[in-house]
Amino acid sequence: MTILVAARDEAARIGATVAGLRRAFPEAEVIVADDGSHDGTADAAESAGAIVLRLPRRGKGQALSAAERAAPPGPLLVCDADVSGDLGPLVDAAGDIVVARFVRRQGGGFGIVKRGARALIRLRCGLDPAEPLSGQRALSPRARVACFPLAPGFGCEVRMTVDAVERGLDVREIDVDLEHRATGRDAAGFLHRGRQLVDLLLALGPLAVNYRGNRLPLVGWSVALRRDPAVAAVAAIGLADDLWSGPERGFRQHLRAGRSTGVVKLVGIPAVGLLATRRLSGALLVGLAANALNQLDTRPGRALKAYLLGATVVGAPRRLAVLLLPYDLREMAMLGDAGSNAFGALLGLSSVRRLTRRGRWIAIAGLAALTVVGERRSLGALIESTPGLWHFDSLGRPSEMTGRHVGSVEEAM
Repeated sequence: MTILVAARDEAARIGATVAGLRRAFPEAEVIVADDGSHDGTADAAESAGAIVLRLPRRGKGQALSAAERAAPPGPLLVCDADVSGDLGPLVDAAGDIVVARFVRRQGGGFGIVKRGARALIRLRCGLDPAEPLSGQRALSPRARVACFPLAPGFGCEVRMTVDAVERGLDVREIDVDLEHRATGRDAAGFLHRGRQLVDLLLALGPLAVNYRGNRLPLVGWSVALRRDPAVAAVAAIGLADDLWSGPERGFRQHLRAGRSTGVVKLVGIPAVGLLATRRLSGALLVGLAANALNQLDTRPGRALKAYLLGATVVGAPRRLAVLLLPYDLREMAMLGDAGSNAFGALLGLSSVRRLTRRGRWIAIAGLAALTVVGERRSLGALIESTPGLWHFDSLGRPSEMTGRHVGSVEEAM
């Protein structure tokens, strides 16, 4: 068994927590994911005998997912950095996921977030847990496969429960005599619970795994909130691809597959452009621009930067793209096909309104050429091998998330 602990600025408590875990489970490996602490959390955990991953600040879910990738095969015990008490009953109990139900209530707010989490879990999968937010959990090997990587932030436990139930696993709660530092009814406590609420709402929405193995919320569907039926229709087509797409990539693979969400996009997005503009050039611009941004959406911020450049030329709206760009760059959210296709459609529709007939066909030729290049080789590889493009592409993106080697594990996310 491996014990996973996510910690941020817990220098005063993490040493005692790790020491207690090592006494209770002497054969287990304890991995502490230090989520961008500014104090001595990592050093204190290491001194107490833990293997430490020193990570940039990314939130609880991503920190635990990094620790899980570093752990050897087998069951897991997940717990908070400030917990104390006997976690043995969790490990001894039967079930794929066994969740600690605290015997004694300590502090807390008015229960709004907990009741909201319970209601959302019940709505999604029918389970009605008493402790939906409990971070003390034992996972069997098959629960580990089903639930990792976790949803980001404080929504990770709620989505873990939903994922396990939807896959037919046995999720149960047991009473355990534990203590932890509870948040109070003060400004800091309410701010923490506010973050919890936002995170659990995002965690129960559409998610996708990015190129580094992080599971992120898909927020591109928000483009559909514009009062533009054509853009909303394209976003809906892209969201269907996000939710139900198969392994096919590129026009040729989708056409060979015959029935796929990619074929729906191939036909549906130009059809939306045709209906919206009543022009063949409009259908082609919307379809090709949507595909171009989709091809570019393989690294954080890349598609949105391309959109903002294009929007400057054709007068497309930029406010939402500017708002989403920092979250995309910092790997806190992803556009998904819903977002990249919808932003591409915005470029196409704006081009029809802004460009002359000749300009529209020049743009169509350029986008068609880009599509052909993208079918033959990776546009991302082309950008990364071109110094000027690579410099612009990497602007604003944090350096690669790499863990410092401590103990026997090194994490490179």
